[in-house]
Amino acid sequence: MSQPLWNPNNVRRESTNLWDFAEQVGVSLRTEGYQGLHRWSIESSGEFWRAVWNFAAGIGDLGDINLEMGDGPKSRFFPNASFNLAENYLRRSDDAVAISYRGENVVERNLTFGELRTEVARVQLALRSEGVQLGDRVATLLPNGPEAVIVFLAAASIGAIYSSTSPDFGADGVLDRFGQIEPKVLVATNSYFYSGTRHDVTDKVAEVARGLTSLKRVVLVAYGDRELSPTSIPNSIAFHEWAPGAANTEPDFVRLGFDHPIYVLYSSGTTGKPKCIVHRAGGVLLKHWSEHLLHCDLRSGDRLMYFTTTGWMMWNWLVAGLSCGVSLVLYDGSPFFPGPTRLFDIADELSPRLFGVSAKYIEAAMKEGLRPIDTHQLASIETVASTGSPLAPEGFDWVYESLKSEVHLASFSGGTDICGCFVIGDPTGPVHRGEIQVPALGMDVAVFDDGGSPLSEGEQGELVCRNAFPSMPLEFWDDAEGRKYHNAYFARFSGVWHHGDFAEWTTNGGMVISGRSDATLNPGGVRIGTAEIYRQVDLIDEVLESIVIGQHVESDTRVVLFVRLRDGLHLSDGLKERIRRQIRVGASPRHVPAVVAQVPTIPRTRS
Repeated sequence: MSQPLWNPNNVRRESTNLWDFAEQVGVSLRTEGYQGLHRWSIESSGEFWRAVWNFAAGIGDLGDINLEMGDGPKSRFFPNASFNLAENYLRRSDDAVAISYRGENVVERNLTFGELRTEVARVQLALRSEGVQLGDRVATLLPNGPEAVIVFLAAASIGAIYSSTSPDFGADGVLDRFGQIEPKVLVATNSYFYSGTRHDVTDKVAEVARGLTSLKRVVLVAYGDRELSPTSIPNSIAFHEWAPGAANTEPDFVRLGFDHPIYVLYSSGTTGKPKCIVHRAGGVLLKHWSEHLLHCDLRSGDRLMYFTTTGWMMWNWLVAGLSCGVSLVLYDGSPFFPGPTRLFDIADELSPRLFGVSAKYIEAAMKEGLRPIDTHQLASIETVASTGSPLAPEGFDWVYESLKSEVHLASFSGGTDICGCFVIGDPTGPVHRGEIQVPALGMDVAVFDDGGSPLSEGEQGELVCRNAFPSMPLEFWDDAEGRKYHNAYFARFSGVWHHGDFAEWTTNGGMVISGRSDATLNPGGVRIGTAEIYRQVDLIDEVLESIVIGQHVESDTRVVLFVRLRDGLHLSDGLKERIRRQIRVGASPRHVPAVVAQVPTIPRTRS
């Protein structure tokens, strides 16, 4: 086994929520280790998830039945439950800051827990005034600011179904999503900022509104102090006029079942329109509690910062911190504006306990040569979280050498499909270079070969989950017979969730993910993961970003690598050869691209 990059001392280990939780359920981490707790969480699945509810002091009632087993998506957890997700998120009403919002260098705004409850109550009344009822859809096209959180919780409080996209999406992309679920109300911004530039989206909002014939009302939110300009959008109103409310208005909460649909997330849409993934309230509540409280060791009074947009599932994950009594740090805009250390500046200012970013952000910080360990205090940060794509071993090195040496690096991997993680961090265990630490509690994660047999450590195969878990999607929208759902997750291996990641177990009990299995390449019939190529290309200083694809040529696949170089550089024959040599030595001859081509830019999301 390799030496860990970090290992918590006994004081830190035994003061974690995970340690307390294990003791409460009768498992000793001292003698049985995380593996013993994970084994119990699988063998006693219903009891585990009920224990999570109790540990989080859930508001409501789970009922007297744990689990009704079915075939995959037909499983039902806690069918007699009665609760409201928003009521659990809004459990605090004190004067501490609930949301600290920074919109580049344009907006600064704070909301206390009491003010957040009042704002949710006002929007709740406004939604009801529009005729929004149980099961109606409410959609937002907003930056990562307070209004998105407020509208989500107001919709959830009355049993409406929420959905969001980021304002940088094109009109067609928004309509491809919202057009399927037919929202009754759309709350949208008039603009957003990125890299110091204001982007007016009023015309785009008008186009979206015209395309959504289901809309009864369009509510416009001004970005910052800028006044709303008159628009020709029918049935539109300014947010402050729509939801004025009284000073001390309190929300009320409709208690619903475990499987009540809470929000709709979207697949990437690479093969046709995005799939509309409907999540159940109880599933995401329990899943997020298990991850925030146990795997990330968050507790009431902490601050949680995760760089995301409202179009990524990590926004839903971030907002769930409220259900733990945690304050949220929301940032919208470029993470490198007005300077490359912007996120670290905010971390020093607002003191989050958990600082979360994408793996691509860490890679970009490495390429920028950032060393916040030399320039910032970062005293409050105890956990650095990374997700979105596999974090290369060099990214682990950068965190401990250039960000903070005494910190828990929790690399995550899961997805929009489950709004959570299959493999995740363990605050009581060691962090090994390039490895995700553990399978998530309650998740019977395995790696299968093509025939459906489990693979041992060091063997690459398909990431699967062999048991039912609460945050499996309730359904896909407009998929009454469940065929799309079955084909997406259960067609490959009968009764087993197939996630589509190419993965392997390590000798340390952790996991390495080499990319999406549908993005694996097969040159000469040998299956390789794209992450293995990216790791080597990232070591070339001249290359800022890259994308690798497999191109079918006759009866074989050839590897093609596109690279974006630093400004002013040209892809010479010498640089091509150095890239190929690095891949050959660092990975294998099979990984070496047949074509290396320079491109001016790489398509990517803001997250």
